[in-house]
Amino acid sequence: MKALKYAYYPGCASQEITKESNSTTRLVTAKLGIELHDMPKANCCGAGLLTDYDYDLYIALNARIFAEAEQMGMDILTICSTCLMVMSRAAFDLRNSPVLLEKTNKVLAKAGLHYSGSTKVKHLLWVLAKDLGVVKLSGMVEAPLGGLKVAPFYGCHSLRPSDALGFDDPERPWSLEAVLKAIGAEVVDYTGKTKCCGFQVDLVTEETAIEMTGTRLLDAKGQGAECIVTPCPFCHINLDNYQASAEKQLEADIKLPVFHLAQMVGLALGLRATHMGMSRHMVSAEKILR
Repeated sequence: MKALKYAYYPGCASQEITKESNSTTRLVTAKLGIELHDMPKANCCGAGLLTDYDYDLYIALNARIFAEAEQMGMDILTICSTCLMVMSRAAFDLRNSPVLLEKTNKVLAKAGLHYSGSTKVKHLLWVLAKDLGVVKLSGMVEAPLGGLKVAPFYGCHSLRPSDALGFDDPERPWSLEAVLKAIGAEVVDYTGKTKCCGFQVDLVTEETAIEMTGTRLLDAKGQGAECIVTPCPFCHINLDNYQASAEKQLEADIKLPVFHLAQMVGLALGLRATHMGMSRHMVSAEKILR
């Protein structure tokens, strides 16, 4: 099998707010033989906030990221679903508009850069499910999860917009379930797995956002889930950090541990919880880790 090498773009949140997802991804990929090559010159993708405010700047900033990866001769791997969505949309637009690509390259030329339009943007989830493959992943498991009942939570940005992302069906996704089954988990199906966690609503109406968060958690727990796994750091922030607020507002006892995708895979690969930053979580995972 060809060596898997990627230009690694963890995103801003995973380098500061959810540092454990970044450090654990590095441990997991190293154990799986996946090479991550840092992008020291990469800038912020704009996080979706810049897209409507200044479209040309948004495209240029993302093209600058793509140009660096292109120079490295690698596709991009990210662990941030928002970065995935933002960069995939920009790559899609550049790929489908020669005029936009030419215009953007004139801007990049001022920094001595050029982008041909070839870079692909992938999420760690996609790499595990397809590039590495669930069969190989399953064969590398050292500590099977023993039928642990896990609720997958995709969130919005790893599924939509589907025309730009082009990997999973936003209504009937398969990748996260496939990875969880490969590492020995029992997948819990529930209606909220593809819905919004509430993160995008936090700054507009916190009460509504907290209700959305609590609804997703209670939906999963109601179907027998012992924990939730998400590939999105922002979803993790809402489902974990705001869980106590959701319990209070909805007058419900939830206490559902929330794991980053890399952490759950890491457990199955035999990595210790203490090495994966699980003490940083607000909701204790001790009952899962016993």
